[in-house]
Amino acid sequence: MNFLAPKMLTADRARLRTKLTAFCVALLVAPLYGQSGLTAASQGTVSYGAPTFAVQNTPDLQMQSPYLGGVPTGKVSPTALSLSLEDAVGRGLRQNLGGLLSSDAVSGERGERWRALSALLPNLTTDTSFGVHQVDLKATIGIKIPVPGVPPVTGPFGVFDTRGYLDQSVFNWESIERARSSAAQVKSAQYSYKNARELIVVVVVSNYLLVIADQSQVESALAQRDTAKVLFDQTTDQKKAGLAAAVDVLRSDVELQAREQRLIVARNNLAKQKLVLARAIGLPAGQTFDITTEVAYQPLTTSTLDEALQQAYTSRADYKSLTKQVRSAELQKQAASAERYPTLSATADYGSIGTNFASNHGTINAAATLRLPIFQGGRVHGDNLVADSLLVKAKQRLEDIRASIDQEVRDTFLDLQDTAQEVSVAQNAVRLATQTLQQSRDRFASGVTDNIEVVQAQESLADANDTYIASLYRYNTAKVSLARAIGFAESNYALYLKGQ
Repeated sequence: MNFLAPKMLTADRARLRTKLTAFCVALLVAPLYGQSGLTAASQGTVSYGAPTFAVQNTPDLQMQSPYLGGVPTGKVSPTALSLSLEDAVGRGLRQNLGGLLSSDAVSGERGERWRALSALLPNLTTDTSFGVHQVDLKATIGIKIPVPGVPPVTGPFGVFDTRGYLDQSVFNWESIERARSSAAQVKSAQYSYKNARELIVVVVVSNYLLVIADQSQVESALAQRDTAKVLFDQTTDQKKAGLAAAVDVLRSDVELQAREQRLIVARNNLAKQKLVLARAIGLPAGQTFDITTEVAYQPLTTSTLDEALQQAYTSRADYKSLTKQVRSAELQKQAASAERYPTLSATADYGSIGTNFASNHGTINAAATLRLPIFQGGRVHGDNLVADSLLVKAKQRLEDIRASIDQEVRDTFLDLQDTAQEVSVAQNAVRLATQTLQQSRDRFASGVTDNIEVVQAQESLADANDTYIASLYRYNTAKVSLARAIGFAESNYALYLKGQ
């Protein structure tokens, strides 16, 4: 018996079981990549049998990356849901935690923009008061000698005052630049939200494909178990007829038990991966479902590498988000420099004042204020240094992501070429291994050889099936990764999977 084959299968399955989805390592920091004050770290890859972007979906990882979680909605149905790939993506776009948090970030940036605009818009307030006063004339207005008929202390008397106040900035270039900077931050947050939706599509589609792969593993393990059962029964019958030795029965029984064990593991892995997918798309806790979309091998005809790179630079939302951050930093720099400029503002109030509610009359005050900054203790210089630092960082992040996009697109092109060849080779290997197993079974049934040859042929077929399933998964995720790398994941993932 070939004892190396089970060990190789164990190692392959260990890699095969590394969970979640394309870009999950990058998603640890990607959810708010491109938003104010936050940056993304380097992207990593872990393989599903070969380089893709899958990592084990552990609770610690879910705490770090919101894209691995979701907000459950709805009630648990007693019957299993029929879940297509399109349904899963739609649910993910609505309920994935990363998307919801990114949407909240857009609302927060809009709030910051209104704060910045408030320095330019009119501020109108009113107040009404009624008080009782007693005044010491000597202390208040400096009357030092008694005045005939005027007591040294007057009152108590009432004062009623109701008034409206208007405060308007006429010219403040610093506030203007900060308002423009906040508008750029809103656009950056909106692009980050679009980028979040792209990442959600990659997460959900990759998880769905992984469920398909796990389901194929179960079907393969079940077929291998049934084949081993047939061999065991055949060997048992031959031993009874005196045509096989007891060791042949023992050997086939060992193979049958090994296949039973692998079937148990495959079913457990499928159940756990379904939980991962349900978590990412926000299904109610405990909701069972069956996948309904089949993703067969479909060769993808791609554009040229140069065309793909140009498309990526014009379409990638994360690149656009950082472009807007650079623009926002430039405007912040201009705002810091504008702190040296004079400002002009106008204030006015109008109201009614008197000794009581019935005895009052209208009054008005108005003024224009020109403020000329002369020396502010180095605050302007400090603000300029901070703005320079932020601008340099924003430009560096923009250049870094541009290089990252270049690498990502080139990587996906290499993966597509490699995995397409792997699928082709794996298909041939399955075909040859199937023929070998059939011939070995025929030889054993004819008494030409013992069942060692059959068991080895079964192991070879199991290896070939596992390799084919893994290579097909990698090829399909490579297609989705290319759509993501170019910036078309949300709109074109279905077409890419179909090879269009």
